[in-house]
Amino acid sequence: MLYPSVDSLKGKIDSKYTLVTLAAKRAREMQESKNELLSSYTSYKNVGKALEEVAAGALSKQVQDASIVYEDEI
Repeated sequence: MLYPSVDSLKGKIDSKYTLVTLAAKRAREMQESKNELLSSYTSYKNVGKALEEVAAGALSKQVQDASIVYEDEI
């Protein structure tokens, strides 16, 4: 992966693991609903598009609500 570089993405997201999770969830969302946050993309694949959104600042990490219990945490 040449663009966006991992170093530039690390400035936007604190952890590479968080970055991977965020990009994967966004890519799945893009695959299912075809909604795009940017007007044009360099990448053709959804994961690359999600990473471009992070680099552009259109996609960021949201604070998790501590009162919500997710299904995989039970």
